[in-house]
Amino acid sequence: MKLPLRYKYIFFIITIHAILVFLAFKWLSENKLYFIASEVLIVISIVISVQIYRDFSRPIDFVRSGIEAIKDKDFTIKFVPTGKNEVDVLIEVYNLMIDQLREERIKLNEQHFFLEKLIEASPIAILILDFDEKISQINEKARRQFDRKSEFFIGKRLKELNLSLLNQLEDLQDGDSKTVKINGVETYKVQRSHFMDQGFRRSFLMIEELTEDILESEKKAYGKVIRMMAHEVNNTLGATDSILQTTRNYLSEDSFLDLREALKVASERNQKLAVFMKNFADVVRLPAPKTENTDVAALVKSVGVFMRALAEQKGLNLHIKVGESQQLWARIDIAQMEQVFVNVIKNAIDACQPGNSIELEVFENHIAIRNNGEPISEETATQLFNPFFSTKKDGQGIGLTLTREILLNHGFSFSLLSDAAGWTTFIIGKIL
Repeated sequence: MKLPLRYKYIFFIITIHAILVFLAFKWLSENKLYFIASEVLIVISIVISVQIYRDFSRPIDFVRSGIEAIKDKDFTIKFVPTGKNEVDVLIEVYNLMIDQLREERIKLNEQHFFLEKLIEASPIAILILDFDEKISQINEKARRQFDRKSEFFIGKRLKELNLSLLNQLEDLQDGDSKTVKINGVETYKVQRSHFMDQGFRRSFLMIEELTEDILESEKKAYGKVIRMMAHEVNNTLGATDSILQTTRNYLSEDSFLDLREALKVASERNQKLAVFMKNFADVVRLPAPKTENTDVAALVKSVGVFMRALAEQKGLNLHIKVGESQQLWARIDIAQMEQVFVNVIKNAIDACQPGNSIELEVFENHIAIRNNGEPISEETATQLFNPFFSTKKDGQGIGLTLTREILLNHGFSFSLLSDAAGWTTFIIGKIL
């Protein structure tokens, strides 16, 4: 093992002085004056050597103390000048370095604290990944958006969370952005980027919800078109039907039978077209809900009883899984929510074949209406709540559009998806 420099110096000094003592004793022992003088000089040499050793070891001690302080990340320790130039230069350099390190550390801590506060207060959901692509941190917006605590996310990969939104982001690369739509309604813009941490790349996801903005833009767009169409069509239909009725009345009943019948058919078609336009206009003119405290469980049960006859006509089994004493109180517009339940159950009936089942069930804070009829494809699921989208040949897409508007006005969440078992479930959530 290699000896430290101080030990080498001590060994060298001891050896030299031991030799000097031996030589002085051997050569000068008979001359007492010279012997005493030589011993005094040797003592002085030892004192000087010890002082030199101390002078040399002091900077080393300073350096050692400074290194220990830096290892402990203690940047508050500073050394006082000793009055010796060589040591004071070292102390001055060390103190200057410690000041700079302390300032840099304070600056980094302040920046880190500011960044943490900024991430936590961000209106955009942020998920930060570690070097192994596992989630290491999420902000408050993400916790509220996914309605989960931090412990649910930390240490897991995106695909391990089994959340429909995050499942679609597994293949997203750094620098890419993607617009994701789930439940046919909720729309998110997701961007993945990275930062450097200890010389390595770490990724993070920013998830911005666009649902309200898109829905508002859609509503303004189709509302303007429908109002314009309704104005033009109703004005034309009114005048046209008046002419048809007047012309038909002028024709005698005994003659022009074919013409009278044709005018009758044209008039009826006008009236159907007027009803068609009225249905569209009702979506735009939907009033704000007039809410009152209502037992939603009882309302679901009554609508289920009302729709059971229609289901049985088609050979379906409609089960109402609402207990006799079960209640779910909430402030709703009874007429509007009743229309929602009717639309959803009617769609479930249309999707079923004889022998299929429909189930209505009320839970602690949500309602589920499910059926085991024809499942909804992934492509269709993303468009279900688009304005006036319909999978039926003669469908207008008004039912789900009206349902969407009513539920949004009530502040209720909703989704319509098919599972692997073949059940399609319409969930109305956040009732309380």
